[in-house]
Amino acid sequence: MITDMTKGDPLKHILVFSVPLLIGNIFQQLYNIADLVIVGRTLGVESFAAVGAVAPLFFLITFIIVGLTNGFAVITGQRYGAKDIEGVKNSFIVSTVLSTAVTLVFSVVCSILINPILHLMNVPENIYHNAFWYVEIIIIGLIITTLYNMLSSIIRALGDSKTPLYFLIVASLINIVLALVFIQVFHLGVPGSAIAVILSQAVSVILCLLFIKYKFPILHIKRSQWKIKFDENFKNSAYEHLRVGVPMAVQFSIIGLSILVIQSVCNSFGSNVIAAFTAALRIEQIATMPMMSFGVALAAYVAQNFGARKFKRIRLGVIKTSTINIIISILMAFVMRIWGTDIIGAFIGTATKEIIDIAHKYLLISTIFYFFLGQIFIYRNALQGMGETLFPLLACIAELVMRIFAAIYLAIKFGYVGIFYAGPIAWISASTIMFFGYFGSIKHIIYKVKSKFHNYLSNN
Repeated sequence: MITDMTKGDPLKHILVFSVPLLIGNIFQQLYNIADLVIVGRTLGVESFAAVGAVAPLFFLITFIIVGLTNGFAVITGQRYGAKDIEGVKNSFIVSTVLSTAVTLVFSVVCSILINPILHLMNVPENIYHNAFWYVEIIIIGLIITTLYNMLSSIIRALGDSKTPLYFLIVASLINIVLALVFIQVFHLGVPGSAIAVILSQAVSVILCLLFIKYKFPILHIKRSQWKIKFDENFKNSAYEHLRVGVPMAVQFSIIGLSILVIQSVCNSFGSNVIAAFTAALRIEQIATMPMMSFGVALAAYVAQNFGARKFKRIRLGVIKTSTINIIISILMAFVMRIWGTDIIGAFIGTATKEIIDIAHKYLLISTIFYFFLGQIFIYRNALQGMGETLFPLLACIAELVMRIFAAIYLAIKFGYVGIFYAGPIAWISASTIMFFGYFGSIKHIIYKVKSKFHNYLSNN
């Protein structure tokens, strides 16, 4: 089940690893999309808009956790690539302690600030109650979300992308069933869908823990090892994890914050625009899943090969996955332009022609720029797999600036259509920064390694 990606054909490793990730990412989207579809088709457009209006806040909170846990998993993957088994176990312990502590503090802060944030987001009064309780329930269950993402990230970092997929499929199906039961049988409305999300993720956590216990001996930790001693070794290990995890969390939070800014402006245009924008974004997220999956697979591949100091394999993997993502971006753009509106119509059963037309306008604009989005997934994950955080951070800041520009200037000048250009101009700026950042970083890393090697030879 553990895969050593430092040997064999790079493309084969990445392809085999990415297919389960792709399926898993699609099912991951089902957590939120299933809620939206069920809410939209059973409770109506206003309830759909309530979930959609706060979806970026939900994603922002989740992005921070995903960034942090993925950053920790990079260290786990690098230690496994270096064949440091005790280091892998130490990484698992440190990741668990840090993830839990950060999440508890984060949950309290979010609960205190939730009302002011929703008001800043311009959430309309007619959907405010449902929007508030949807996010509040997600925050209460955030520790479950964290544990799931941490466990699945570590399992993937060790080369097993299939097992988290199986658990995710089961949990996604449970989420759909629970959402239907809570909404239609117990009449809990929008809050019922949020409860379904948390409970289904709890199932994923239990399954991951059972799998580690019975099938993943590399992560078996003795009880005595869980007695944390805050000595120099723990501090050094914690710093190593936080050095990668915190910048990745910041990167993901900036992405989430930039989307939050756009959604806040979008909310000011009323329920129809909110519903159309929400539907179009969810469908686009599914369409871009193949590109994202290759990026995540590349991160695991790069982390292991970076730990093994096999830089030629890293370069080869990046070139091949970049080429594949170019092809996928063209294909997905074609699919979305032809069939996107049909999918939107099925997505919201009560959608009016105005809502579908608004969503269609968004897709016509964004699909032209999928090429840049595909390259972001490649170079961001390659840099993160090497533990490089500066250029991804700069790219995220550029995305934030561009989206704020769209919100302040383009939306005022062109109305809600101006918002639709926020994503494309952010993708262009971020992909440019990370393209040059990747090539500059890998040359610098190779130079440093060669210098250390030459110094070692001269001293011995």
